[in-house]
Amino acid sequence: MSHSLLAYDGSGIDGGLYTQVIGWAHSSPNWFDQLVKVWSAVGLGLFAVFMVYGWWKARSDDSVVMARVLASPLVVIAAYAVNSGLKSLVHENRPCQQMPTSITLETCPATGDWSFPSNHSVIAFSAAAALILAYRRLGQVAMVFAALMAVSRVWVGVHYPHDVAVGALVGLVVGIPLALLAGRLGPLVDGLRRGALAPVLGSGPAVPAVQWQHRY
Repeated sequence: MSHSLLAYDGSGIDGGLYTQVIGWAHSSPNWFDQLVKVWSAVGLGLFAVFMVYGWWKARSDDSVVMARVLASPLVVIAAYAVNSGLKSLVHENRPCQQMPTSITLETCPATGDWSFPSNHSVIAFSAAAALILAYRRLGQVAMVFAALMAVSRVWVGVHYPHDVAVGALVGLVVGIPLALLAGRLGPLVDGLRRGALAPVLGSGPAVPAVQWQHRY
């Protein structure tokens, strides 16, 4: 039996909402649709920029913050790995495959490129989760853009709403605990700041060793 016959049809969950969003996309100005399409395709790069900015800012901050910022790419990788496992278990067809009447802004992925959960949402929300525990304002901005990324994946037609919602949840559930754990590596970062990596990690404010046990 082919993979297409074994794959899950998610249209029964929120296919109606998906169709409504696609309708909104069709009735929107072309310039707006093209803007969403570009954002959906390359917007994840902005989260890398956020991480670099966080690292630069953390050079003058304490080592707990620096540890969380440095861990943020690893947090994203871990969340992506968990999400890949979920994709391989569920095998949900893309809505643009399951609902062939849909005319989408983005080319429909090939059969076998499963829809649930959304990788883009997982990456965006796990990055934002890691950053918000380092810098609240930066993380809040990242969360806004993560939500925009999730919505854009439905707008361009390659995901159901539940794909991006669960993707966001996976990103947060994986990202927040790992970012909290990363803060425990503050003493390690503090030690590295006294060595050859000082130009990269910065000096940061001094934190007495007895205080580490009381931080986060």
